[in-house]
Amino acid sequence: MTNRYRPTWAEINLDHLWHNYQEAASYVPDKVVIPVIKANAYGHGAVEVMKHLYLHGVRFYAVSLLEEALELRKIYDDIDILMLGPVMPKDLRICSKNKIEFTVYDMEIAKHVLHSKYPLICHLKVDTGMTRYGITEPNEIIDTIDSMQASSHVHLKGLFTHFATANDNEEIYRKQLDQMSMIIKKIKKLPEMIHISNSSSTFKYEFQIPYTTHVRLGISLYGLTLDIDQPDIKPVMQLKSKVVQIKELKPGDCVGYGATYCAKENERVAILPIGYADGFLRKNKTGSVEIHQKKYKIVGIICMDACFIKVDDQIKVGDVATLFGGIITIDDVARRLNTINYEVITSISSRVPRVYIKS
Repeated sequence: MTNRYRPTWAEINLDHLWHNYQEAASYVPDKVVIPVIKANAYGHGAVEVMKHLYLHGVRFYAVSLLEEALELRKIYDDIDILMLGPVMPKDLRICSKNKIEFTVYDMEIAKHVLHSKYPLICHLKVDTGMTRYGITEPNEIIDTIDSMQASSHVHLKGLFTHFATANDNEEIYRKQLDQMSMIIKKIKKLPEMIHISNSSSTFKYEFQIPYTTHVRLGISLYGLTLDIDQPDIKPVMQLKSKVVQIKELKPGDCVGYGATYCAKENERVAILPIGYADGFLRKNKTGSVEIHQKKYKIVGIICMDACFIKVDDQIKVGDVATLFGGIITIDDVARRLNTINYEVITSISSRVPRVYIKS
């Protein structure tokens, strides 16, 4: 959506985004940070995020889907785009035509790549224990690397893996790292790019890894982490809506579907034009929103397009409510929903306009 008619929006702070990128880069001064902007840049808007990073000289981006990669390619021809998710054999021609780097994730797709007639650029993924995409058997990995490096039409540009527990289980993390290090030692000629660290590993462990050239910055690019000890990163998204109506309730008056909340005395209820179709889920009914740096309780059942807030006499129509990203953090909402911060931000739907701010 390009036009804003409803007073509900997600505010994206591009200064915070760049700060977070620089913070990660300071931890790995001799390596390149790849911003991961899959899933519409984790809900922040992939195109605008890419354009802002591009202005600062960033030229390599990672996404998940071919659709995402092609969206970026339409905008810039001089960037490198890595597709982390699976590619279908029938789409190798499209990758070749659009200079999309893709992931070789099993032996079947490796065969199609080697037998293809198109010039291709790929990264081989090693499954070191997450069991989600990647080749597991060391001999198959080595043989595939040798075959691709001997091919006249395949450019094996990179090698990577992904950690399952970098944020919370060092023992399993070390097992995966040891497995990757063992594979690295067996490779006769290393590809030009080796990237294994996600956000958590970038800040905690990457400085200990001598053979990598790049890191992939996902959730922490957006100012979030699952780690207890947080780096100096700043949340990028705030979810906001304006009060559009205030109802004066008398004792016994009820609000919303199911009449689950009824006033016990004279009360004021503000209505915000945001609901579960926007990604502000019904489970948020136990929470609060922020208005004028103060928390106000959500009451009743959250509707598809609206929710109800119990307010005092200080609140008026037109006041801005911050649903998360202020004194109520994204992590607060994640705990409320018994989920992780990733899901909170990626759930904000395309109905909610993204408004970009920068100094």
